[in-house]
Amino acid sequence: MSTNDSPEEPQGTGEPAAQPAPPEQTGRQRLAAGLWPPRVSRAQLIVALLLFVLGLGLAIQVRSNSDSSALRGARQEDLVRILDELDGRTKRLEDEKQKLEDQRKELESSSNQAEEARRQTVEKERQLGILAGTVAAQGPGITLKITDPTGQVRADQLLDTLQELRAAGAEAIQINGVRIVAGSYFSEENGGVGIDGKKITQPYEFRVIGKAQDLEPALNIPGGVVQTLEKEQATVVVTRSAKIVVDALRAAKQPDYARSSS
Repeated sequence: MSTNDSPEEPQGTGEPAAQPAPPEQTGRQRLAAGLWPPRVSRAQLIVALLLFVLGLGLAIQVRSNSDSSALRGARQEDLVRILDELDGRTKRLEDEKQKLEDQRKELESSSNQAEEARRQTVEKERQLGILAGTVAAQGPGITLKITDPTGQVRADQLLDTLQELRAAGAEAIQINGVRIVAGSYFSEENGGVGIDGKKITQPYEFRVIGKAQDLEPALNIPGGVVQTLEKEQATVVVTRSAKIVVDALRAAKQPDYARSSS
């Protein structure tokens, strides 16, 4: 054997060579690996939310205490001034409220008074129109029909009939198409009777609005209108009705000299 020959390599056993062991981690590396990525459970999430709400409440309380501490630290003169300003503001608001309430009541009262005045004016105009004969009227009442075949009924007897009806409460009267008003008058005309200068002929028909229970007995009293006319051979028929229409109208007459004093 030559001394220059290299030593022989050991014969392999056929098994793989062992892998080197991983390097050992430091404490900081182990801590970082445990914290990231974070693994949050449901319980931890609820606890975190509760802590957040608690912290928010504490922050609000601290701020409120800070605001209150500003008043606690104020001087007595400043507190009195602030209180006076609040009292004055409250008083002004109360005065403004009362003023608005008074204005509202005044407007409502004025509106009601104006509406009531208008209603009364319309009602008064209607009543005066009925009395003056310028508007038509209807209501319960009677019809009185006088038939005079012999022509013995005179104007004064018809006037007595009208006066008896007025005394019994007649409110609107029409005779043969002529509206009877306060100034109506009767006159003798050739072959008949005249009312306000207009000739009418028999049969004479009275349409009368009023309380029938008062009107009819007033005509039939002993020695009254019906008996007087029947002595003149006239036929008198009185009929009650729930609806009497008085539609003959008079033209409104303007006074020449009289004026309203109001």
